[in-house]
Amino acid sequence: MNLRMLIDRRCTCVLLLCLSHYIVTTADEHTHTYNDGEEVVLWMNTVGPYHNRQETYSYFSLPFCKGPKEAIGHYHETIGEALQGVELEFSGLDISFKDPTMKRVYCSIEMSEAKFKAFTYAIRNHYWYQLYVDDLPIWGIVGEFEDNGEEKSYFIWAHKKFDIGYFDNRIVEVNLTSEGKTKLVQGESISFSYQVHWRASSVPFNLRFDKYLDPNFFQHRIHWFSIFNSFMMVIFLVGLVTMILLRTLRKDYARYTKEAELDDLERDLGDEYGWKQVHGDVFRAPTYPIIFSSIIGTGCQIMFVASVCILLAIVGDYYQQRGTLLSTAIFLYATTSPVNGYCGGALYSRLGGKEWIKQTVVGSLLFPTMISTTVIIINFVAIYYHASRAIPFATMVVVACICLFVVLPLNLVGAILGRNLSGSAEVPCRVNTVPRPIPEKKWFMEPAIIMLLGGILPFGSIFIEVYFVFTSFWAYKIYYVFGFMLLVFIILSVVTICATIVCTYFLLNAEDYRWQWTSLCSAGSIGIYVYLYSFYYFFFKTKMYGFFQTTFYFSYMALFSVTLSILCGTIGFLGTSVFVKKIYSDVKAE
Repeated sequence: MNLRMLIDRRCTCVLLLCLSHYIVTTADEHTHTYNDGEEVVLWMNTVGPYHNRQETYSYFSLPFCKGPKEAIGHYHETIGEALQGVELEFSGLDISFKDPTMKRVYCSIEMSEAKFKAFTYAIRNHYWYQLYVDDLPIWGIVGEFEDNGEEKSYFIWAHKKFDIGYFDNRIVEVNLTSEGKTKLVQGESISFSYQVHWRASSVPFNLRFDKYLDPNFFQHRIHWFSIFNSFMMVIFLVGLVTMILLRTLRKDYARYTKEAELDDLERDLGDEYGWKQVHGDVFRAPTYPIIFSSIIGTGCQIMFVASVCILLAIVGDYYQQRGTLLSTAIFLYATTSPVNGYCGGALYSRLGGKEWIKQTVVGSLLFPTMISTTVIIINFVAIYYHASRAIPFATMVVVACICLFVVLPLNLVGAILGRNLSGSAEVPCRVNTVPRPIPEKKWFMEPAIIMLLGGILPFGSIFIEVYFVFTSFWAYKIYYVFGFMLLVFIILSVVTICATIVCTYFLLNAEDYRWQWTSLCSAGSIGIYVYLYSFYYFFFKTKMYGFFQTTFYFSYMALFSVTLSILCGTIGFLGTSVFVKKIYSDVKAE
């Protein structure tokens, strides 16, 4: 009996010990709750030129020195962190929750020739660094220089003053003041110091990121005006399409009905023209059906992922966590691969395709290949510059495994379902055995001209929003108005469908039945205008410079423009497909 009680007491002690250890270890930056006197970790992230936001390097790539505390390892908690170049390293500074720290020297460095050159180069190029305290970002400048005409003097900020606000047992504010302006002199020693001041704050924990937002910028009246302007464009285009459907098509139907009542001789002597003349070819499969159906399948998946990401960003504040939105997009893209396979496989089957396995592989790898090619090019440049943007090999292996073992199999499942459930072609007009010759037409009715003109109105409906998105990504702004983005996305979809229907109607009225690729490319030409706008933004709205940042900017802008082209091209084709089937279903074909 005594032995059993002793065992029970020992088990209870072990459980209490484990429970107390769990409570202590979980009160940290992961749970964002701290006990009095508990260690608060200061992470050093990256350093780089202020005007080149993406050109970042490890903080200790500059000859800064660490504090005396033992190093703590940090791992990438999400794949988004690794892809965004987050390189957290422990500062070595001793900071405890609610315990103020007076000015304290934590290390010194001897200013050798190499260190002097490194610091002067960083100061001359306006290097800033980023730190993290409890997932709250803070920024500081390395130093400054003075040019009196005869020589340049370089100064470094050697003292960091942290002002940390807390609400109950949570950190809600962090401010950094750089002090201790010290002149850089080769051969002399520089001491680095810090101090920490704690104060109670009235800011609730769920609002602690509000100080990083810029409502005066994102909720400016120009932003609201652009939404109103786009909405008026939608009304105009919807009215135009309605006019085509109710008036022009009604006249066409009346003319075709009258011609149907004529005898053969009168019909032969008549002047037949218009979109009805291509009823036997309008549903003919387009050229390169594998590529065409793969683009449409990819566009459907991108549309689904973009919609879900925007809705999730509205519900949850994804901008508060490093790389969360990117990780969510990757997860959604992988798990929604059946959407790609279903839409692409069903369309390919309706077009009469037989090589469905080849189409499935092309559809699965089309978009990942585009991204991988762009990332690999940028990665080589980042490795050459020893930048933090260089993606680790392990992360690349993880992404490759996701594509091969998740995306491809799920895409195959979707393709099988699409072929069996929606793979039968249901068209209102029989396709002629011999293609009808395409008559000559005026130059502005050629498909290439229609393709270029089709993207102007969709771009005009979003170019103001594109400016805000560019500024949040390429400058120091946090994009948080995802409600605006959802509204602009809806407007863009409506404008794209309306503009593409008008372009397709003009093409068919010119008796040219090649509407599939024309509708896809006319809506997708918005990417051309977005990429051209990126040149204007680079040269007139930013101060970026250098080969690394320029390569990074234009490579990712090309990827963004192509992605937008696929998305809008798919939306335009799907809307036009409904339009074409509708008008030809009401035509009496001989």
